[in-house]
Amino acid sequence: MLINILTESPQIFLVVILAIIYALTIHEFSHAWAATLLGDSTAKFNGRLTLNPLAHMEIFGTIMLFIAGFGWGKPVPVNIYNLKWRRWGGAVVSLAGPLSNFISVFVFILIFSVIAPNLGPSNLLVVFLSFLIFINLILGVFNLIPIPPLDGSKILFAALPGQFDEFKRKFTINGPFVLIALIILDNLLNLHILDTIFSFFVSIIESFLF
Repeated sequence: MLINILTESPQIFLVVILAIIYALTIHEFSHAWAATLLGDSTAKFNGRLTLNPLAHMEIFGTIMLFIAGFGWGKPVPVNIYNLKWRRWGGAVVSLAGPLSNFISVFVFILIFSVIAPNLGPSNLLVVFLSFLIFINLILGVFNLIPIPPLDGSKILFAALPGQFDEFKRKFTINGPFVLIALIILDNLLNLHILDTIFSFFVSIIESFLF
């Protein structure tokens, strides 16, 4: 649990929290930004078109962030009927979140490659960059899983033809329970499905860092 790090190393705890807050903030802001560009001002009118983390933090998600190191932000309100592309607009808005995390990964890798050789692996700034890279990567990959309410489900739904509308409706309702069950069973039964997915992408990124 992340809270255990607080007593062992307050500096690392702060670094991890800041990295998670950054990843969540840029993710949610990008949803709002994409929706605004595509013609829907709902997020803007609700104060979500901002990089202020407080605008994107959800109370319970923030508590879980400090306790378990895994949290979530407030969903960005989007009216898909205002978007320029009726079918694909929602998918583009959803994709903007993970894409912002992947762009962040690329940018932080560049910064890491410049300063890490000079400062060394134990330098706090280098450690911070490492967490920024891996947390953004994991958040982006996790949100592309095609299970509601994750962003990947919106992309999946946009790709499916009209005859799947009933499936979309039922999956939207039951998806959160499926996701929770997947996470719980993955841990209880030691299936390591999510770990395997994350480890695959982490190993790719590590090849660029070390």
